[in-house]
Amino acid sequence: MRTPAGRGEVRIIGGQWKRTRLPVAQQPGLRPTPDRVRETLFNWLGSNLTGWHCLDAFAGTGALGLEAASRGASVELVESDPALVARLRAVLQRLQVPPTQQVTVQRGDGIAALRQSAPASLQLIFLDPPFASDLFTPALQAARRAVAPDGFVYLEAPHAWDAAALAPLGFAAHRTLRAGAVHAHLLRPVALAQDTSILIAVSALYISV
Repeated sequence: MRTPAGRGEVRIIGGQWKRTRLPVAQQPGLRPTPDRVRETLFNWLGSNLTGWHCLDAFAGTGALGLEAASRGASVELVESDPALVARLRAVLQRLQVPPTQQVTVQRGDGIAALRQSAPASLQLIFLDPPFASDLFTPALQAARRAVAPDGFVYLEAPHAWDAAALAPLGFAAHRTLRAGAVHAHLLRPVALAQDTSILIAVSALYISV
């Protein structure tokens, strides 16, 4: 989650920790997913993610992964920056995760964590790499192996990924939106596609918020 310097805080939109505010470090390049984008994303996914296993590969503030955890999912938050890892662990202590849920913070490389995940084991994967990086394609490749056949991958990028770009990586767009400079994509594994022409049409449809 990277580009210009942080904003003071973001909030969890729904679930058991609704309205909980998450601090955003004043760190150059930290770019939490905007509240309105997360609200739309989780309207698509639903309010109850109990039983889901999720991995947030570029956790940053934890806004995406903790939103899923607030709705009942078990979540692994992966972040390479040690200061952000410490903040995430402090947030988890404050939230008091129920014993029925597993929410963990791992310092490391998100793509490596995806590659180490069991094949087809994750119902939801968050990919929000630094916008200026070349991590999008390798992250999607690693996610394709790890995502369950009926799972979702959320991709946040500085430009739209259309059907021609996604199909070779094994994905099709399920929902998309654009909010300012952010292009958000909710992807499904291509094996689930019933009608390629419909999926291509959906991938071209953007909602401005």
